Amino acid sequence: MGHLKRSQRQIISGAILIAALGYFVDIYDLILFSIVRVKSLKGIGVPDADLLSQGVLLLNMQMFGMLLGGILWGIWGDKKGRLSVLLGSIFLYSVANIANGFVTNVPIYAALRFIAGVGLAGELGAGITLVSEAMPKELRAYGTVVVSVVGVLGAVVAAMVGDLFDWRVAYFVGGAMGIGLLLLRINASESGMFGAIKTQPVKRGSLMLIFRSRPNAFKYFNCILIGIPLWFVIGILITFSPEFGKSLGMAEIPTAGHAIMYTYIGISLGSLLSGVLSQWLASRKKAMAIFMGLNGIFIAAYLFDPHPSAGIFYIICLLLGIACGYWALFVTIAAEQFGTNIRATVATTVPNFVRGAVVPVTLTFQYLKPTIGIIHSAAVIGFCCVGVAFWALTGLEETHAKDLNYIE
Repeated sequence: MGHLKRSQRQIISGAILIAALGYFVDIYDLILFSIVRVKSLKGIGVPDADLLSQGVLLLNMQMFGMLLGGILWGIWGDKKGRLSVLLGSIFLYSVANIANGFVTNVPIYAALRFIAGVGLAGELGAGITLVSEAMPKELRAYGTVVVSVVGVLGAVVAAMVGDLFDWRVAYFVGGAMGIGLLLLRINASESGMFGAIKTQPVKRGSLMLIFRSRPNAFKYFNCILIGIPLWFVIGILITFSPEFGKSLGMAEIPTAGHAIMYTYIGISLGSLLSGVLSQWLASRKKAMAIFMGLNGIFIAAYLFDPHPSAGIFYIICLLLGIACGYWALFVTIAAEQFGTNIRATVATTVPNFVRGAVVPVTLTFQYLKPTIGIIHSAAVIGFCCVGVAFWALTGLEETHAKDLNYIE
């Protein structure tokens, strides 16, 4: 970025910094529940026999919140600005995080996970939109790489805090980090592209602009489908890694905290690799296809390695994480498919519909599990998700170095 003016570099740096740190706290909170699921449920008196079912309930409440929040924040981002979504979402999930540390029963816990989900829904899409619109078009992938690499390290910190401290303290830490980020008042500016259309008589922030044309609707659904394998891995394989460890006959049952930590170390590495590969190949789609293929391979390794040691199991989690490292690239592709007047709506709703897909995926998983077992039910769902994602990728346009300064 040496050829850019100092003012341009400051705008870009501010956008990347607030998006990256906001995503760090976002991922911390999003993943923390999976880490402290067992400890927190036991802490409020849930019996062992109900830990899985109550855990699925709370996860689904969080995901329902993210579905609703994705729509609300996305529309707000196109109507009022990307920066306001970043700051508002950070505030909401930080307050909800602190409140989670005071829960005493499942209904209150579920309500707060729903509120946290609404808050968590806005940060990534608004951040990627802001960075994509601020960066030179030839270098966009590098900006989103920084956001993703810094952001996913929040999961590593969540795993460490969740293991070292009481689960209530872990929630307080997450809330305090978010409030601290807001108090820093990072000097980020609104997107210039958004500012250019803000005063124009252009309809902004409407899902109808997506669904009123068949090509746009087709692109939108394909953007969702290419991301579903990622949250199958996180929402099923990693979240319920202790249950999978038992079914695989492991002598040492893995902990969700360690599985998540190794997976997100892998995602951080994969985020860097996928962004660099996208720039090197000058193709978003080729990079995505490579990582999707790796995802399928490592899902098979996770499910069908008989009696793995704990060390081998965590290495497979690390490799799964690397293969899932195209998350920020996937959101970038979604943002690049649509015009400035609905870009935040798309970039915010798409990842949250992907996260929300965990609900039908987990329900299908629970439905199949009594009949064909935990391993084979996960295999059926996982390979279907990967296959559908490959099919959806073929229906998207290549967007590397695409000019984003247009409206629908």
